Amino acid sequence: MSHTLPYVRVNDTTLRDGEQTPGVAFTTDEKVQLALLLQAAGVPELEIGIPAMGAAEQQTMLAITSALQAAKPKTTQTMAWCRMTEFDISQAVNLGLDWVDLSTPVSRQQIRSKLNSTPEQVLARTDRLVKHALDFGFRVCVGMEDASRADMDLLCAVAEVAERAGASRIRFADTLGILEPFRTQQMISQLRAHTGLEIEMHAHNDLGLATANTLAAIDAGATSINTTTNGLGERAGNAPLEEVAVALNVLSKGTTGIDLLQLPHLCQYALQASGRQVSLQKAIVGAGVFTHESGIHIDGLLKDINNYQGFSPALVGREHTLVLGKHSGVNAISTVYRRLGIELDSQQCQQLRTTLRQWSETHKCSPDDVALRALAQSVAILGVSSVGEEYGSN
Repeated sequence: MSHTLPYVRVNDTTLRDGEQTPGVAFTTDEKVQLALLLQAAGVPELEIGIPAMGAAEQQTMLAITSALQAAKPKTTQTMAWCRMTEFDISQAVNLGLDWVDLSTPVSRQQIRSKLNSTPEQVLARTDRLVKHALDFGFRVCVGMEDASRADMDLLCAVAEVAERAGASRIRFADTLGILEPFRTQQMISQLRAHTGLEIEMHAHNDLGLATANTLAAIDAGATSINTTTNGLGERAGNAPLEEVAVALNVLSKGTTGIDLLQLPHLCQYALQASGRQVSLQKAIVGAGVFTHESGIHIDGLLKDINNYQGFSPALVGREHTLVLGKHSGVNAISTVYRRLGIELDSQQCQQLRTTLRQWSETHKCSPDDVALRALAQSVAILGVSSVGEEYGSN
């Protein structure tokens, strides 16, 4: 009996929350290009900015919505982030937007110390301003800021008021990134039982759990998720688009409609535009995540690639790479050198194994082809003339 995977709507907030990364500031052209790349990759919704920041931000947002509209067919809807105020809603008008996220603190800590308000006032304001935004033709998501520290009774009350007022979605924000997957699943499940609204998960990565919490939220009934390319965002960032999209596919937890082959190029452009770097071991897009050095692993891969392959790198348009280093075995050494056109016997591989260990400890990296040929020469595997011929062919 076949099992139909749930559709998970990705609302990518690289252009809003991603740009809130300290030191990151996209130009209008960069934001437009990012939006077009996200649309081309099949991302169905983008949160593109904060209209209340002023005229310059509004012009950028209008440029984004116009570019998406012009890129036929337009497949991506756009959202603005707004505070739960009349002013913020008024600033979002006439920008070509489909949605507004009306954000309000829902934890007692923030209601008291940030809003100087009460839960009753939050509920009344939510009812009034959701209806106000609907009058302008927006679809409305009610963003529940600091939801992970809120009382469940108040979360359910906000959801009830939002639904009755005509909102389409509520956003559960783990604003401080303090949740873990079991607590996430518990809270989203309780919320799911109390509302018919779409539930969107907004996870921060302060404990390194944003992707895990996003997946847990989906398991518990969330229908929409916030992501950012490369996990950009405040402090430790948000749930990375590339991690969540690939994980949903590999773990058969949901379908997104996103073209996973587009992710490396998209993420690379986002890195360039943000001026940031990612670790070599950053999941999915890190330069080294499909690279293997360990002798045991390479031997297993050479015998059957599924011995050490959780998912194929081809899923995101990449491939496995074998490198040599301190942990390389004889089989790996023989294989890598054969690809360089150099046949080694067992004794030569053993000699190189010792030399590689010393080289790796000194240089703290993997040797490239030039270094590998030099190492071969150093243990008298290649004569001077043949090494020179190999260099000349490059």
